[in-house]
Amino acid sequence: MSYLPYNKKLVSRAKELRKNMTLAERKIWFEYLRNFPHRVYRQRPIEQFIVDFYCPKLKLVIEIDGESHYTENAQEYDRERTEVLQGYGLRVIRFNNEEVLQNFTGVVGMIEDLISSNFSDQS
Repeated sequence: MSYLPYNKKLVSRAKELRKNMTLAERKIWFEYLRNFPHRVYRQRPIEQFIVDFYCPKLKLVIEIDGESHYTENAQEYDRERTEVLQGYGLRVIRFNNEEVLQNFTGVVGMIEDLISSNFSDQS
């Protein structure tokens, strides 16, 4: 397992975010990821970022984007952030709040497809 920088300065902010998850984050956590076959961390500090969900076994980051992600600056920040995370060998998959709330089955299906293709890549 490669080393991921864990920023202790972000721990209190991560805990705060865990306590105040968005509706979409709550839905995907309580209805899917909490009982996932592999350990998933919520609001996990990695380098200078806090990712929404992180599964170390699959090297998978799942981000649920709200309205604040749609400004030009935020999209550029998200692109840079994704590049940094991918530099650590992580796969980053993003959904917006609406996708999770309106098409939950489709979102879960996309995650499942990514996982099965991930394992077939490694064999």
